[in-house]
Amino acid sequence: MTSQKKDRLFAAEEQAISDFDFGENTAAVFDDMLDRSIPQYWEQQRMIGELAREFAVPGSRIYDLGCSTGITLKTLDQTVAPGVELVGCDYSPAMLERARHNLAEQCLSGRVRLEYADLNEGVQVQDASVVVLNLTLQFVRPLNREALLYSIVSGLRPGGTLILVEKVLGNDAFLNRLWIKLYYDMKKRNGYSETEIAQKREALENVLIPYRLDENLKLLSRAGLDNVDVFFKWYNFAGFLGTKKAVNS
Repeated sequence: MTSQKKDRLFAAEEQAISDFDFGENTAAVFDDMLDRSIPQYWEQQRMIGELAREFAVPGSRIYDLGCSTGITLKTLDQTVAPGVELVGCDYSPAMLERARHNLAEQCLSGRVRLEYADLNEGVQVQDASVVVLNLTLQFVRPLNREALLYSIVSGLRPGGTLILVEKVLGNDAFLNRLWIKLYYDMKKRNGYSETEIAQKREALENVLIPYRLDENLKLLSRAGLDNVDVFFKWYNFAGFLGTKKAVNS
């Protein structure tokens, strides 16, 4: 790939750096950015759909919190059996508009519902068998994360599951630096320049705040989830799953 791809948010060296946001400029290039910036992104999508299918219950809901342009909702629509409502939530009007366009057929059928929600202010989850937080919790302010997870778990049905994908820190400082180096190497292979990588890193510095892998596991357990485990790991990215205790277990 070349640097002529449409993701050009951070291309000019003289461009002023400001905190990353999810407005119209980002929404316009978001899908391309995911494809080039997230390791094994489509394999992660396949796994999310596969896991959701295992836990989805007819008559319940699946929530995609931080649904952005609707990619994960489309995956869920293709993998989860009919009879489960899909609810996508995001705080960015630009992202929700892109999602409506991308999911027009599904939304018109009543299978998918899109809602505005700022996860820093909390979210109302009701009658859910599955909740997905795909590269979303890392953008929620750390002081708000535990309360958000408690509210999610309270809205899960017994036996329901939370699927979480996050950028993570390494427990060891040396290895953490190595994971980051290898991640940037991947981005260079996908057409990002050194300048673009540095500018995006600076823009995300105060916005994306990752936890260590063990901190995420403890956070999920404290929120009331059982059977917490890692289903995906690639250097500094990880996928987690936890289930809410079933009534008869």
